[in-house]
Amino acid sequence: MVTSSPATAATGAHLFAFRGGELLVREDGAVLPLDDIRHHLADASAAWQTVGTHLDKAFLSLALSRDTTPPPGYVFRRLREVMGELAAPAGVLAGRAFQVAEWARTHRFCGVCATPTERVAHEFCLKCPNCGHSNYPRISPAMMVLIKKGDSILLARNANFAAARYSALAGFVEAGESLEETVHREVQEEVGLRVHQLRYFQSQSWPFPHSLMLAFTAEYLDGDITVDGTEIVDAQWYGPNDTLPNIPPTDSVAGLLIRANLPGKPAGAV
Repeated sequence: MVTSSPATAATGAHLFAFRGGELLVREDGAVLPLDDIRHHLADASAAWQTVGTHLDKAFLSLALSRDTTPPPGYVFRRLREVMGELAAPAGVLAGRAFQVAEWARTHRFCGVCATPTERVAHEFCLKCPNCGHSNYPRISPAMMVLIKKGDSILLARNANFAAARYSALAGFVEAGESLEETVHREVQEEVGLRVHQLRYFQSQSWPFPHSLMLAFTAEYLDGDITVDGTEIVDAQWYGPNDTLPNIPPTDSVAGLLIRANLPGKPAGAV
């Protein structure tokens, strides 16, 4: 990791400037600002984190204060809605940039002795010069599972989803759990079922706020659907002749997982 000031950063660097969960982009499109406007965004002592390079141009990231106003010609937009619009490689780096910016913002002081932390130049690490405690960007593993029962799949609506969107079940891994144990626990807690024959599908970094999603399929074993009513408000089996509800888009592993296992479709086909 390299930290930069306006005086030392490479000329022409692209800026990931975040205000909470919003990213600064041009008003006329999803284009990142360059460092010719950096002085509008933070004081000279602000530590910008280098999160990548492309064609000899650096990509820098910083979490701004919540009362930051955009410079003329720019606007803050929700990161979730703009990630897919950014041209490569910015779209890929956006998630990393957000997580690194939030990590730097929330670890300015040592959690053990409250001493201001110092940045380690060669890696993403904030180290305490007093007690030596080191902090790295947090990654929270979460499992996702699509349950299959014959030719049907189980789709559920989370209480926090947009109206009428259904997806696979998901939940964070708890301390001391394996991924498989998390799958079994979450399925039992959220819909009252038991499953077996777990198969890994694929993973995805998901920066909302710092998740690593690990997706599986599983076969139904027994039980009747009983939603918990808190996280999951509805869950239904969907077969080959059923009309599917609104499902996640293909920029998420949930959307890919469901589409690769649609009722009546050969397993794993995209």
